[in-house]
Amino acid sequence: MTDPDVARPSLLTCCQALAGLPLGAVHPRRPDRRFLASLTDHGLPTAGATVEVITLPQRERMVPTPAIAEGVWRPGRTANLINAFVVRHPKATFLVDPGVCADVIARAVSELPWLLRVAVTPRHDVIDIRQALALAGIADADIDFALPTHLHWDHVAGLLDLPGLPVHLHRPEHAWMTGRRLAPHGGVRPALRDRPVTLYDLDGPPILTFPHSLDLFGDRSVILVGLPGHTPASIGILAQTDSGPILLAGDAVWSRIQVDRFRQKATYPGMLADAERDAAWETLHRLHAVRHQITIVPSHDHGGR
Repeated sequence: MTDPDVARPSLLTCCQALAGLPLGAVHPRRPDRRFLASLTDHGLPTAGATVEVITLPQRERMVPTPAIAEGVWRPGRTANLINAFVVRHPKATFLVDPGVCADVIARAVSELPWLLRVAVTPRHDVIDIRQALALAGIADADIDFALPTHLHWDHVAGLLDLPGLPVHLHRPEHAWMTGRRLAPHGGVRPALRDRPVTLYDLDGPPILTFPHSLDLFGDRSVILVGLPGHTPASIGILAQTDSGPILLAGDAVWSRIQVDRFRQKATYPGMLADAERDAAWETLHRLHAVRHQITIVPSHDHGGR
């Protein structure tokens, strides 16, 4: 039975997404050079500590590269992951984008609109979050809280298997989820139900090309920045590591190809996944402008850390 409280793309949106795929492959969206030139780089503050960022193990799923980014034909297929990360700070260890739960296809993916399921259904042997932590030698009890970059199924479904784990959420992202009759699909609300939630705002100064920030621990080692578009209030996590600054960018982009070649997501499945395509395009401009200063790690990019 269809859940009336789950968001569904319209038939028109589905048709536009499919029709736009070949068009975008041949005529990708052109960068807004005026907007790019208007961006101010506010630089990076000096961090008072460093953190360790651990990429949890996951299995690859090969997808056609033209379904990742417009106007990109090679390589013909790109490895796609559902990455989760653990960040170790002297004050806390936290889980970024808790990934997927056991039996995720039945418990979360089955809620997705059928056209989106075709594009995003993971492998049946996808590694769930508790397996991933165990394979990395990290006990559940070592995790102090979870910090999703945004509230989509493949970034929070793992919380279904981590009951009671506190979650830190960007306040407007939480409002987007709870303040509408239509929820994000894929079991997002159940994943956040009955657990401690700490809401935060990005009320700090500009960092690099990002207009708002939050210094999570007060020592500039972990700074949250706004990356809106994929969801209305997606964030990125800028971490200062021993090897330099990295930005865990969530789904602001799906691949480094987008940042390096300045390409927006392909319309299918991009139009079914992005909440605000124009805002996502602006965010890509901000990422492209700082690509040589920080290592940008999209959640689904096999070329991450």
